[in-house]
Amino acid sequence: MDRQIYVAIQGEKGSFHEVAANDFFGDERIILVPCPTFDETVNAVLRGRAEYAVMAIENARAGSILYNYNLIRESRLKILGEIRLRIRQNLMALPGTTIDSLSEIRSHPIALAQCMEFLNTLKGVTLIETDDTAGSARIISEQELAGTATIASASAADIYGLEMLAGGIETYKKNYTKFHIIGNESLMLTVGDKASVCFATGHKPGSLARVLLILAGMDINLSKIQSVPRLNGNWEYMFYVDLELSTVSKMDHIVNALEEHTMNLEILGIYNKDNNLYES
Repeated sequence: MDRQIYVAIQGEKGSFHEVAANDFFGDERIILVPCPTFDETVNAVLRGRAEYAVMAIENARAGSILYNYNLIRESRLKILGEIRLRIRQNLMALPGTTIDSLSEIRSHPIALAQCMEFLNTLKGVTLIETDDTAGSARIISEQELAGTATIASASAADIYGLEMLAGGIETYKKNYTKFHIIGNESLMLTVGDKASVCFATGHKPGSLARVLLILAGMDINLSKIQSVPRLNGNWEYMFYVDLELSTVSKMDHIVNALEEHTMNLEILGIYNKDNNLYES
């Protein structure tokens, strides 16, 4: 067996972050370092408690998690890989519970939002936002909370001994979340078929358009561009861009071309994109 590695995740055992970590590294290789927040997940790597962290960055329904873009850049950690996970949301509660007997459902706000079409069919049920899907499953199990359900992964039901009341209750069946694998700069790849960069541009018309024209002229495809406000009070933005690289793409050439028209240019990571195809 390969050596075991410490991987920090946001959430507890049974969370979708754990599923993503297991899929990326192999579940026999990793020792989980559960963290209550994304900040603590990053700090686990910075303080040497983990070699890697797995961090959700974008959901097909909820969109980008803007806070996490800033966390990666400000931490000086690098993106080492990515994985897309098909998110299947499931309603679960103590064994013997029925849907009609539920009085409340506790789960992470994003999980609740992904299932509103189903949840709107329930009558007299209070929705309560929590910090973690798997953590909610654990609390229901440990405290034997009757009439209370959570929405979480199927593995959470197995781990905490809960009964599945309804499976696949997400509104949009092509419900994917993209996770970044992050770690120290010394682990960053020097070649790959994808790169993430961030930069600012001059606060004047056409600044961003010139940058995009440069990339187009180098035959580089932008798979994503995301703007995040700079906290300087001037309504300026940082742009986070994912570039798809060909076998002839040279990052030093790309950086040299962009430096002339951007500010605070930074390579966030060079890695291989997740090309796996997932069922609907």
